Amino acid sequence: MDILRTREDFQVQHLWGFLPQELLEEIRRISRSLSHEEIELHEAASFGRWVLHDHPRLTEVQTGLTSFVSELAGEPLEPSYNFLSLYSRLGRCPIHMDAPQAKYTLDVCIQQSQPWDIHLSQIVPWPEAGIEGGSWDDTIRNDPELSFKSYALKPGDAILFSGSSQWHYRDPIPSPARDEFCDLLFFHYIPLGTGKLVNPAQWPEIFCLPELAELPEIRRHSCQAITRWQ
Repeated sequence: MDILRTREDFQVQHLWGFLPQELLEEIRRISRSLSHEEIELHEAASFGRWVLHDHPRLTEVQTGLTSFVSELAGEPLEPSYNFLSLYSRLGRCPIHMDAPQAKYTLDVCIQQSQPWDIHLSQIVPWPEAGIEGGSWDDTIRNDPELSFKSYALKPGDAILFSGSSQWHYRDPIPSPARDEFCDLLFFHYIPLGTGKLVNPAQWPEIFCLPELAELPEIRRHSCQAITRWQ
């Protein structure tokens, strides 16, 4: 599992003007053309956003960026998944770390009503001990050892961070007027050759332990994989 850990000296990469204007406009056209049937609504209540996973054109763009992102990350990578995230005026991103399927995240700003900071901690070794007492999210935010740093993206800018080893969050959009919004595109990458390793549904096979398939968490991931690809 060590290959899924992020080295402690990894540095966040802030890429100003990353997307060419022509590609930026193409992605905006994709977002405007989405039908109600394509948009996923399961995070409307928790994140105030609509999402679209693995659009063919966006997957093509992600694949083409693999070598560049590998160089920034300092290790060979392969694409994991991507999604277009369309935040409404109720947009928020609670503090969290991602699963290993998102070891590295290239967060790209497509368009927005105003800058909306993302806050990133330093690299955190995992697994780590549980947090005791009080509000766990406030405990994390206020921990001076985590050294949170804020980044503001403009349309076309991007930021590369380690989603599975850095706490990250966005506060609720500060001025919830009807026309407030933020459209982001997330490209997630994993170490080259770890596609099965980051998917718990594959663990019974790769560890030669078929009994793992009976664990509730493994069964949940198996059902999610079947549903996603039907």
